[in-house]
Amino acid sequence: MTFNHQNTSAIGIGTWHLGEGNQTKTESEMQAIKYGLDRGINLIDTAEMYGDGLSETLIGKVIKNYQRDNFQLVSKFYPFHATPKLIEQSLKNSLKRLQTDYLDLYLLHWRGNTPLTETVSGLEKMVQAGLIKNWGVSNFDLDDLKELSATKDGSHCRINEDLYNIASRGIEYSILPWQKEHGMSFVGYSPFGSDGGQFLKIKPIIQQMAKDKGITPYQLLLAWVIRNHDLLSIPKTASVEHMQSNIKAVDVQFTTDELQLLDQSYPKPTSETTLETI
Repeated sequence: MTFNHQNTSAIGIGTWHLGEGNQTKTESEMQAIKYGLDRGINLIDTAEMYGDGLSETLIGKVIKNYQRDNFQLVSKFYPFHATPKLIEQSLKNSLKRLQTDYLDLYLLHWRGNTPLTETVSGLEKMVQAGLIKNWGVSNFDLDDLKELSATKDGSHCRINEDLYNIASRGIEYSILPWQKEHGMSFVGYSPFGSDGGQFLKIKPIIQQMAKDKGITPYQLLLAWVIRNHDLLSIPKTASVEHMQSNIKAVDVQFTTDELQLLDQSYPKPTSETTLETI
């Protein structure tokens, strides 16, 4: 997959809740990001919301030792910061925490009350100012995407980032096909569900298939999300051990029979569904 005319690794690095723990935990999280960057993962996803900037601050400490054009940095702003003036203010605050001069992608975190025309105008100004290379959205459903597409310069939206895992497949029905048709890349978050175990129940078929393939259930879940090589998944990774596991999942392959078995336990959507979000 290519973002910003730069080839992107099969998986990115998600950072929700990173930087919020004690010094030992924070050090583990920093080492995990370094391990990923050192082994070819070249996209980091964060947001001003994550720990009220603590995630961005942690990332900034890591990436200052790396050549900036070797990886892509994605951050997101609150919907109540979606006016041109507040977008600029939020962006500059994020850049300061991240210790960088620009973002590769800047996303509206979810839909708010600010008209999309205002938000798009503000994002376009940030592109022109050289503070971001491209922009996108997150947690947009099909109607949101269509409205955005009809907005002036709305077609410049580079990506939409939604929840996507084996138990949350609603985007496959219309959102993913629509984005492919309109040349908009898709990023799926939470391939393992939420921290509280919501949105994804690991059924016996997952346990058994993972055992048969000599991998962990989590490696199987991540490999399934990226099975078609047509989207990016951004698992949160808080330790080197987890990062190693995620990287190994990239090489996992499925037979047609295995995919059909998984479809039986986690069916494809057959109609439009309400977009799930975490």
